Amino acid sequence: MSGHRNLDDTLKSDLIRVAHLVADAARPETLRLFRSKGLVADDKGEGHFDPVTAADRAAEAAMRAVLAKERPNDGILGEEMGTTAGTSGLTWVLDPIDGTRGFLCGTPTWGVLVSVADATGPLFGLIDQPFIGERFVGGFGQAQVVGPHGTYPLETRPSRPLGSAIILTTFPEVGTPMEGRAFHAVAAKMQLTRYGMDCYAYALLATGQVDLVIEAGLQPYDVHAPICVVQAAGGIVSNWQGGAAHHGGRIIAAANRDIHAVALQILQDVVDD
Repeated sequence: MSGHRNLDDTLKSDLIRVAHLVADAARPETLRLFRSKGLVADDKGEGHFDPVTAADRAAEAAMRAVLAKERPNDGILGEEMGTTAGTSGLTWVLDPIDGTRGFLCGTPTWGVLVSVADATGPLFGLIDQPFIGERFVGGFGQAQVVGPHGTYPLETRPSRPLGSAIILTTFPEVGTPMEGRAFHAVAAKMQLTRYGMDCYAYALLATGQVDLVIEAGLQPYDVHAPICVVQAAGGIVSNWQGGAAHHGGRIIAAANRDIHAVALQILQDVVDD
Protein backbone atom coordinates (compact mmCIF):
# COMPACT_ATOMS: atom_id res chain seq x y z
CA MET A 1 0.00 0.00 0.00
CA SER A 2 1.30 3.45 -0.80
CA GLY A 3 1.99 5.76 2.12
CA HIS A 4 3.64 3.15 4.35
CA ARG A 5 7.04 3.99 5.71
CA ASN A 6 9.93 2.17 4.07
CA LEU A 7 11.06 -1.04 5.76
CA ASP A 8 14.36 -2.67 4.89
CA ASP A 9 14.43 -6.18 3.48
CA THR A 10 15.87 -7.67 6.65
CA LEU A 11 12.96 -6.35 8.71
CA LYS A 12 10.42 -7.48 6.12
CA SER A 13 11.90 -10.98 6.14
CA ASP A 14 11.74 -11.08 9.92
CA LEU A 15 8.12 -9.93 10.00
CA ILE A 16 7.19 -12.60 7.45
CA ARG A 17 9.01 -15.24 9.50
CA VAL A 18 7.32 -14.22 12.73
CA ALA A 19 3.86 -14.02 11.12
CA HIS A 20 4.18 -17.66 10.10
CA LEU A 21 5.38 -18.63 13.56
CA VAL A 22 2.38 -16.89 15.09
CA ALA A 23 -0.03 -18.72 12.78
CA ASP A 24 1.78 -22.00 13.44
CA ALA A 25 1.31 -21.50 17.18
CA ALA A 26 -2.43 -20.96 16.81
CA ARG A 27 -3.09 -24.05 14.67
CA PRO A 28 -2.87 -26.79 17.33
CA GLU A 29 -4.81 -24.72 19.87
CA THR A 30 -7.73 -24.33 17.47
CA LEU A 31 -7.68 -27.93 16.23
CA ARG A 32 -7.55 -29.36 19.74
CA LEU A 33 -11.18 -28.33 20.34
CA PHE A 34 -12.56 -28.10 16.79
CA ARG A 35 -15.52 -30.51 16.36
CA SER A 36 -14.99 -31.78 19.91
CA LYS A 37 -18.06 -32.98 21.81
CA GLY A 38 -17.26 -30.91 24.88
CA LEU A 39 -16.87 -27.56 23.16
CA VAL A 40 -18.87 -24.81 24.87
CA ALA A 41 -19.04 -21.08 24.26
CA ASP A 42 -19.45 -18.06 26.47
CA ASP A 43 -21.57 -15.23 25.12
CA LYS A 44 -19.79 -11.87 25.14
CA GLY A 45 -22.50 -10.14 23.08
CA GLU A 46 -25.02 -7.54 24.19
CA GLY A 47 -28.38 -8.25 22.60
CA HIS A 48 -26.93 -10.72 20.12
CA PHE A 49 -25.00 -13.98 20.32
CA ASP A 50 -21.25 -13.29 20.14
CA PRO A 51 -19.48 -16.47 21.22
CA VAL A 52 -15.97 -17.01 22.54
CA THR A 53 -14.50 -20.41 23.32
CA ALA A 54 -11.51 -21.82 25.16
CA ALA A 55 -9.96 -22.34 21.73
CA ASP A 56 -10.13 -18.59 20.97
CA ARG A 57 -8.41 -17.74 24.24
CA ALA A 58 -5.78 -20.48 24.05
CA ALA A 59 -4.90 -19.63 20.46
CA GLU A 60 -4.43 -15.93 21.20
CA ALA A 61 -2.33 -16.73 24.27
CA ALA A 62 -0.07 -18.94 22.12
CA MET A 63 0.18 -16.24 19.45
CA ARG A 64 1.13 -13.61 22.02
CA ALA A 65 3.75 -15.90 23.53
CA VAL A 66 5.51 -16.08 20.16
CA LEU A 67 5.44 -12.30 19.80
CA ALA A 68 6.74 -11.78 23.34
CA LYS A 69 9.76 -13.89 22.43
CA GLU A 70 10.36 -12.81 18.83
CA ARG A 71 9.14 -9.18 18.66
CA PRO A 72 8.90 -7.87 22.23
CA ASN A 73 8.96 -4.20 21.23
CA ASP A 74 5.99 -4.41 18.88
CA GLY A 75 2.44 -3.60 19.93
CA ILE A 76 -0.42 -6.09 19.80
CA LEU A 77 -4.14 -5.71 19.12
CA GLY A 78 -6.00 -8.95 19.72
CA GLU A 79 -9.72 -9.71 19.71
CA GLU A 80 -9.75 -11.56 23.02
CA MET A 81 -6.98 -9.89 25.05
CA GLY A 82 -7.09 -6.31 23.88
CA THR A 83 -4.20 -3.94 23.25
CA THR A 84 -0.59 -4.19 24.39
CA ALA A 85 1.45 -1.06 23.75
CA GLY A 86 4.74 -1.25 21.87
CA THR A 87 7.65 1.06 21.11
CA SER A 88 8.67 0.00 17.58
CA GLY A 89 5.87 1.67 15.64
CA LEU A 90 4.60 -1.72 14.49
CA THR A 91 1.47 -3.47 15.78
CA TRP A 92 0.43 -7.10 15.35
CA VAL A 93 -3.30 -7.46 14.77
CA LEU A 94 -4.63 -10.88 15.77
CA ASP A 95 -7.91 -12.69 15.50
CA PRO A 96 -7.34 -16.18 16.92
CA ILE A 97 -10.58 -17.54 15.45
CA ASP A 98 -12.36 -15.33 12.96
CA GLY A 99 -15.71 -17.04 12.62
CA THR A 100 -16.30 -18.56 16.06
CA ARG A 101 -19.93 -19.22 15.12
CA GLY A 102 -18.72 -21.35 12.22
CA PHE A 103 -16.19 -23.00 14.54
CA LEU A 104 -19.04 -23.96 16.86
CA CYS A 105 -21.01 -25.42 13.96
CA GLY A 106 -18.05 -27.46 12.70
CA THR A 107 -17.77 -25.67 9.37
CA PRO A 108 -14.26 -24.91 8.01
CA THR A 109 -15.00 -21.30 7.04
CA TRP A 110 -13.32 -19.88 10.17
CA GLY A 111 -9.68 -18.92 10.17
CA VAL A 112 -6.76 -17.51 12.11
CA LEU A 113 -5.88 -13.93 11.14
CA VAL A 114 -2.37 -12.56 11.63
CA SER A 115 -1.14 -9.21 10.35
CA VAL A 116 1.36 -6.52 11.14
CA ALA A 117 0.62 -2.82 10.67
CA ASP A 118 2.22 0.57 11.04
CA ALA A 119 0.40 3.84 11.73
CA THR A 120 -0.95 4.00 8.17
CA GLY A 121 -2.45 0.52 8.05
CA PRO A 122 -1.68 -3.17 7.48
CA LEU A 123 1.58 -4.20 5.80
CA PHE A 124 1.56 -8.00 5.68
CA GLY A 125 -1.04 -10.58 6.58
CA LEU A 126 -2.03 -14.24 6.68
CA ILE A 127 -5.41 -15.96 6.55
CA ASP A 128 -4.81 -19.45 7.94
CA GLN A 129 -7.32 -22.32 7.89
CA PRO A 130 -5.89 -25.00 10.18
CA PHE A 131 -8.43 -27.77 9.50
CA ILE A 132 -8.11 -27.63 5.71
CA GLY A 133 -4.41 -26.82 5.97
CA GLU A 134 -4.53 -23.72 3.79
CA ARG A 135 -2.58 -20.54 4.37
CA PHE A 136 -3.17 -17.41 2.27
CA VAL A 137 -0.32 -14.89 2.32
CA GLY A 138 -0.27 -11.26 1.19
CA GLY A 139 2.14 -8.34 1.38
CA PHE A 140 5.83 -7.44 0.96
CA GLY A 141 5.68 -8.72 -2.61
CA GLN A 142 4.10 -12.04 -1.67
CA ALA A 143 0.69 -13.28 -2.85
CA GLN A 144 0.27 -17.02 -2.55
CA VAL A 145 -1.67 -19.85 -0.99
CA VAL A 146 -0.16 -23.02 0.44
CA GLY A 147 -2.51 -25.97 0.91
CA PRO A 148 -3.69 -29.38 -0.28
CA HIS A 149 -3.21 -28.35 -3.93
CA GLY A 150 0.36 -27.21 -3.29
CA THR A 151 1.65 -23.65 -3.50
CA TYR A 152 0.34 -21.29 -6.14
CA PRO A 153 -0.04 -17.54 -6.68
CA LEU A 154 -3.10 -15.57 -5.69
CA GLU A 155 -4.85 -13.61 -8.41
CA THR A 156 -8.32 -12.07 -8.36
CA ARG A 157 -10.86 -12.40 -11.17
CA PRO A 158 -10.91 -10.07 -14.16
CA SER A 159 -13.82 -7.71 -14.73
CA ARG A 160 -17.27 -9.12 -15.55
CA PRO A 161 -20.87 -7.86 -15.40
CA LEU A 162 -22.71 -8.10 -12.07
CA GLY A 163 -25.11 -10.58 -13.66
CA SER A 164 -22.23 -13.02 -14.12
CA ALA A 165 -20.59 -12.38 -10.74
CA ILE A 166 -20.61 -13.99 -7.28
CA ILE A 167 -20.89 -12.20 -3.94
CA LEU A 168 -20.15 -13.55 -0.46
CA THR A 169 -20.87 -12.31 3.04
CA THR A 170 -21.23 -13.77 6.52
CA PHE A 171 -24.67 -12.74 7.79
CA PRO A 172 -27.78 -12.36 5.58
CA GLU A 173 -28.85 -9.32 7.61
CA VAL A 174 -25.46 -7.57 7.12
CA GLY A 175 -25.55 -5.16 10.07
CA THR A 176 -28.32 -2.62 10.49
CA PRO A 177 -31.55 -2.77 8.44
CA MET A 178 -30.24 0.02 6.20
CA GLU A 179 -26.92 -1.76 5.69
CA GLY A 180 -28.81 -4.94 4.90
CA ARG A 181 -30.88 -3.16 2.26
CA ALA A 182 -27.72 -1.80 0.68
CA PHE A 183 -26.12 -5.25 0.55
CA HIS A 184 -29.22 -6.86 -0.93
CA ALA A 185 -29.47 -4.12 -3.55
CA VAL A 186 -26.11 -5.32 -4.84
CA ALA A 187 -26.83 -9.02 -4.31
CA ALA A 188 -30.08 -8.79 -6.28
CA LYS A 189 -28.03 -7.99 -9.38
CA MET A 190 -25.55 -10.83 -8.93
CA GLN A 191 -25.59 -14.31 -10.41
CA LEU A 192 -24.99 -16.02 -7.04
CA THR A 193 -24.97 -15.02 -3.36
CA ARG A 194 -23.63 -17.18 -0.54
CA TYR A 195 -23.59 -16.64 3.22
CA GLY A 196 -21.72 -17.78 6.34
CA MET A 197 -18.21 -17.31 5.02
CA ASP A 198 -16.33 -15.21 7.63
CA CYS A 199 -12.68 -14.58 6.68
CA TYR A 200 -12.72 -17.44 4.17
CA ALA A 201 -14.72 -15.19 1.84
CA TYR A 202 -11.72 -12.89 1.41
CA ALA A 203 -9.46 -15.87 0.79
CA LEU A 204 -11.78 -17.08 -1.96
CA LEU A 205 -11.83 -13.60 -3.47
CA ALA A 206 -8.03 -13.61 -3.52
CA THR A 207 -7.91 -17.02 -5.23
CA GLY A 208 -10.15 -15.81 -8.06
CA GLN A 209 -13.21 -17.85 -7.09
CA VAL A 210 -15.61 -14.95 -6.45
CA ASP A 211 -16.00 -11.27 -7.29
CA LEU A 212 -17.24 -9.39 -4.22
CA VAL A 213 -17.37 -9.54 -0.43
CA ILE A 214 -19.55 -6.96 1.31
CA GLU A 215 -19.93 -6.75 5.09
CA ALA A 216 -20.68 -4.28 7.88
CA GLY A 217 -19.96 -3.90 11.58
CA LEU A 218 -16.41 -5.24 11.37
CA GLN A 219 -13.54 -4.55 13.75
CA PRO A 220 -9.92 -3.83 12.75
CA TYR A 221 -8.84 -7.35 13.72
CA ASP A 222 -11.46 -8.72 11.29
CA VAL A 223 -10.07 -6.90 8.27
CA HIS A 224 -6.33 -6.20 8.53
CA ALA A 225 -5.14 -9.60 7.31
CA PRO A 226 -7.85 -9.89 4.61
CA ILE A 227 -6.90 -6.45 3.28
CA CYS A 228 -3.29 -7.59 2.84
CA VAL A 229 -4.24 -10.83 1.11
CA VAL A 230 -6.86 -9.37 -1.23
CA GLN A 231 -4.77 -6.37 -2.26
CA ALA A 232 -1.70 -8.53 -2.85
CA ALA A 233 -3.82 -10.64 -5.20
CA GLY A 234 -4.82 -7.56 -7.22
CA GLY A 235 -8.14 -6.79 -5.54
CA ILE A 236 -9.58 -3.64 -4.00
CA VAL A 237 -10.69 -3.21 -0.38
CA SER A 238 -12.37 -0.04 0.90
CA ASN A 239 -15.11 1.18 3.17
CA TRP A 240 -18.50 2.00 1.68
CA GLN A 241 -17.33 5.57 1.02
CA GLY A 242 -14.39 4.34 -1.03
CA GLY A 243 -11.86 5.20 1.70
CA ALA A 244 -9.47 3.21 3.86
CA ALA A 245 -10.91 -0.02 5.28
CA HIS A 246 -8.47 -0.92 8.05
CA HIS A 247 -10.50 0.77 10.80
CA GLY A 248 -13.33 -1.72 10.15
CA GLY A 249 -17.00 -0.86 9.87
CA ARG A 250 -18.63 -1.21 6.44
CA ILE A 251 -16.31 -3.08 4.08
CA ILE A 252 -16.38 -3.88 0.38
CA ALA A 253 -13.71 -6.12 -1.14
CA ALA A 254 -13.72 -6.51 -4.91
CA ALA A 255 -11.80 -8.54 -7.46
CA ASN A 256 -11.07 -5.51 -9.63
CA ARG A 257 -11.67 -1.77 -9.92
CA ASP A 258 -14.57 -2.08 -12.35
CA ILE A 259 -16.80 -4.23 -10.16
CA HIS A 260 -15.75 -2.26 -7.08
CA ALA A 261 -16.94 0.98 -8.67
CA VAL A 262 -20.29 -0.44 -9.77
CA ALA A 263 -21.07 -2.11 -6.45
CA LEU A 264 -19.87 0.88 -4.44
CA GLN A 265 -22.26 3.17 -6.28
CA ILE A 266 -25.21 0.87 -5.53
CA LEU A 267 -24.28 0.78 -1.84
CA GLN A 268 -23.97 4.55 -1.70
CA ASP A 269 -27.29 5.10 -3.46
CA VAL A 270 -29.07 3.14 -0.72
CA VAL A 271 -27.10 4.61 2.18
CA ASP A 272 -27.66 8.18 0.94
CA ASP A 273 -31.45 7.77 0.51
